[in-house]
Amino acid sequence: MQVLHSLPTFEHPDLLVGTDTSDDAGVFRLRPDLAIVNTVDFFTPIVDDPYTFGQIAAANALSDIYAMGAQPTTALNIVCFPKGTLDLEVLGDIIRGGSERVKTAGAVVLGGHSIIDSELKYGMAVTGVVHPDRVIRNVGAREGDALILTKALGTGIVTTGLKRRQASAAHVRATVSSMVTLNKVAAEAMRGFPVHACSDVTGFGLLGHAFEMASGSDVTFVLEAKHLPLLPGAKRLAEQGTLTGGCRRNRDYLKDKLAIDPSVRESLVEIALDPQTSGGLLIALPERHAARLLEKLHAQGVAIARRVGHVTARQDVSVTLV
Repeated sequence: MQVLHSLPTFEHPDLLVGTDTSDDAGVFRLRPDLAIVNTVDFFTPIVDDPYTFGQIAAANALSDIYAMGAQPTTALNIVCFPKGTLDLEVLGDIIRGGSERVKTAGAVVLGGHSIIDSELKYGMAVTGVVHPDRVIRNVGAREGDALILTKALGTGIVTTGLKRRQASAAHVRATVSSMVTLNKVAAEAMRGFPVHACSDVTGFGLLGHAFEMASGSDVTFVLEAKHLPLLPGAKRLAEQGTLTGGCRRNRDYLKDKLAIDPSVRESLVEIALDPQTSGGLLIALPERHAARLLEKLHAQGVAIARRVGHVTARQDVSVTLV
């Protein structure tokens, strides 16, 4: 993020969303009724099965498009693959997994690019489309808004537990199921409501992405720990100290930017800081519409969706966890 501040900025009358904020994707207007949305994401494997890893990486990349209120249309594979240390069949399984998620999203894979690297990495560059007037940004939340989260938290903690052989098979399955699930249904439901702001919850954790949304909107988010949806096993693993390096980095970055009520258990704080892979959407919309959106989400299969907090006028910090 510090590097971005030193880079040249771009100005164009059709550049609707660029790098000046922490939005999930860039948006460029092609004509009065059509804009394209661009994003890219890739990372190292977090599960052992190559096909599942491909699914998770693709779902994670697609989420940025959904968070902007757009529909994904095309994707390009990004591959870093070790030469001579892994069977090419592994790469084939990864790409098949990614392609399956893209197809489920109603988009197409156009190709991609690969390089030889010492460490396996995979992801996608994704393009989507949206009406310029219907772009949903991660800024714009207003005092009085309700905050809704559409997926359970704890993917980083559980996958770390998997690597350390501390997570049960059932808990890993539940986490994988969450990560491969597209935010497609949640995004489609969201588009029918007057949403003020949205972001997908990924590497900065719930508290980090809430901070970006709140600070960019000049408001304060009040998140209620007792209402946070948790993946099975995440709380126990957090209590055991099964934490990621990203969780510690998020804590260091946010230490002077949020307030945590002393009554909140430390394990829930850690989960709220936990970096997520293919996490849910954090949606800010008027309180009077929250119940209907939740009803629609639940009816369409997003059963875990919860109201996790509300928005107040700007206070001393951007985020409060109570």
